[in-house]
Parts: sequence; C-alpha cells; structure tokens
Amino acid sequence: MKGHLEQRDKNTYLIVLEHGKDADGKRTRRKHTFHGTKRQAEEEKVRLLHQMQTGTYIDENKLTVGEYLRQWLEDSKRGNVSPRTFERYESIVTLHLIPALGVHKLKDLRPMHIQTYYTEARVSGRLQRKGSKPDESNDEAQDASKDEAESENRGLSTQTVAHHHRVLFGALKQAVRWRILTFNPADAVDPPRPDKHEMKVLDEEQTRALIEASRDTDLYVPILLAVTTGMRLGELLGLHWRDVDLKRGKLAVTQSLQATKNGLEFRQPKTKKSRRSIPLTSTAAEALRQHKKAQLEHRMANADRYEDNDLVFPREYGKPWNPRTFSSGSFPAI
Repeated sequence: MKGHLEQRDKNTYLIVLEHGKDADGKRTRRKHTFHGTKRQAEEEKVRLLHQMQTGTYIDENKLTVGEYLRQWLEDSKRGNVSPRTFERYESIVTLHLIPALGVHKLKDLRPMHIQTYYTEARVSGRLQRKGSKPDESNDEAQDASKDEAESENRGLSTQTVAHHHRVLFGALKQAVRWRILTFNPADAVDPPRPDKHEMKVLDEEQTRALIEASRDTDLYVPILLAVTTGMRLGELLGLHWRDVDLKRGKLAVTQSLQATKNGLEFRQPKTKKSRRSIPLTSTAAEALRQHKKAQLEHRMANADRYEDNDLVFPREYGKPWNPRTFSSGSFPAI
C-alpha cells in the first residue's frame, strides 16, 4: 500500500492513500484533509497506512460520532481509568450521547447539534423505559439510575447534563489530538451550570449522638472509625488488618473496595494524598482491639465456613461487603 501528500494551502495537506482496486479493476483511493506541518502530515500518512495494513483502518470521512465514541472508550479509556469510572463513561455514551448525536458524521458535528442536545436533555432526556430496574447490587448502576427514571418525559438535572458535557468534551478533545478533527465543537457550547449546594455536615453534638446511638450495634466500630479518621466507606471496607498498627496507634489507607459490573474490586488510591497514614484516637484503637478479638472468636467458631481475607470489616463469614449493601446487612463478627 502506498500514499502521498498534496499540499492545498499553508499547513494544509491532502493525504492520498492507495486502497487497491475495486471489482472493475479500477484503482481506489482514500483521501484525508490534514491541518499541520508537512512532517506531521507525513507521520499521519504513515499511521493511516499502518491501519490499512493491519485491518484497523476507518475512513474518517465516513466516521460517525457513534463509531468514534465507541472507539474512544476502548482506545482511550478502558484500562486507563478505574472500572467504575469506565462504566460511568460507557453508560453516558451508550444511553445518551450515541442516541442523541451518534448518527452525525464526526467531521460534520457542529456546536448547534450539541447545544440542542443539552436543551432537549433538560426537558425529556431520561431514557430508561418504564419497568426497567438497575442492578441494585451495583454501585455504578445506582449512580446511573440518577440519570434515568421510569418516566420517559422527565428531563435530566443540570448537574447530569453538565457531566455529559465533560465526557463529550473530553472525547472530542482527544479527536483533535488524534488529528481527526481540527477543532473541538463542544468548546463553542455553553453547558448548563449546576447549582451549588452547601455541604451539610454534622456538628460536634450530632456526631456524639450518632456514635452513642450506634454503640450497641454492628455499625459502632465502622462509624467510630469513619468519624475519627475521615475514611470513606470504600476505604473502610477495603481496610485489612495488615494495614492497622494497634501498638503504634495508626493505620494506613492503601486501597479502596469498589463495586463494578464485573464484581467487587480492590483499587489503589488515585492520588498520593489518598494513600495516607492516619493516627488513631485512643477510643478508636481500643474499639478496634475489641473488634479484632470478637472477630477472631467468631472466625474460630465458624472455621468450617469462614473465608479469611484479613478484612477489618468483612461480611459474616469473611467475604468483602458490597459498599451499597453494607449498612443494611448483619455481621456478628463486629
């Protein structure tokens, strides 16, 4: 396979690719307009020829928004973000962006198309049909259920549409980096601005009341630890005893438990700030000592069915909790 460049203007080139012959024996070509330097155009020509040779070539002149978004998910996001984040992107792309914008050719996508979608999404953007239910065992499905409702005539919230904009903007920005587009059409759109809601937190008296109310329940130790350390639910459920140093009175946050479509997964913190060492109050340290003792007794009494995963807050017989169902279950080992 061969190709060559034809200069059309300053920093504008036509990449011509020889694509073999058709059924009548006539030579076929694929043409791509490229904006950039000659060196960049040469590099793009080599990339396209490689795609043709390996069978991964897509004619960008015919590439639709739907086809591009699916390719973007696979090539740019899968494996590069957490499973939960990928599922969130996939949900937005397949349930919203592709149905609304997927039929357009990517090169013909205009800001007005996107702006119209945002407006319509606010009015009647919920796509889940009546009677369909998200998987309640899946955190991501629970999050997605905020975007879809049983009534097809209800619109999406400002915050949800703004999130759709961030996903679409990022996808189209990548298309510019890949030189499929010369500009990002989402950059010329006014996304809705979510209303700012003041975060509600418990004051000292309310916090003390919460701890006291849970004292004789299974939730006492995890609540006490959450209040005194600031750990998130996924971090609590992903905490292992090997990361707890009761002698020195501290613990280390090294991973978090997350629910995905493929099941529960332990994930390392995204940032160095999230991976941290936390000192324990004397009350929390003593509660953990008692909790560990009770857990050991429970494990020995149920040795034939207990699965020891070294978790500080496991299910009744040692398996990890789904974060969504943790507070509604029973775990006598605590």
